[in-house]
Amino acid sequence: MPIDTVKIDRSFIRYIPESRSDTQITSAVIGLGHQLGLEVVAEGVENEAQLEFLRREGCDEVQGYYFSHPLPPAKITAFLASRMENGAAFKDGPEPMRA
Repeated sequence: MPIDTVKIDRSFIRYIPESRSDTQITSAVIGLGHQLGLEVVAEGVENEAQLEFLRREGCDEVQGYYFSHPLPPAKITAFLASRMENGAAFKDGPEPMRA
């Protein structure tokens, strides 16, 4: 199977930006992933500081409770529609990243 994405586990994201080692590892994974032509996804984003760090480092996509808790399929459409109606879409997320 061809590989096109690398995911950064939430265990590395949890203590960003406080943990120097976690920030260094995450930066290195993002850089290596991009050098290999891969999309980089960070799991477990729970706050603005983590999101800002990942934005600065050029992470391609993020996911986590900062955006929403897991939803059953039947509720996803309503969740997205309410975000669009309120003009929020994903405005609290960075432009180049996808949640």
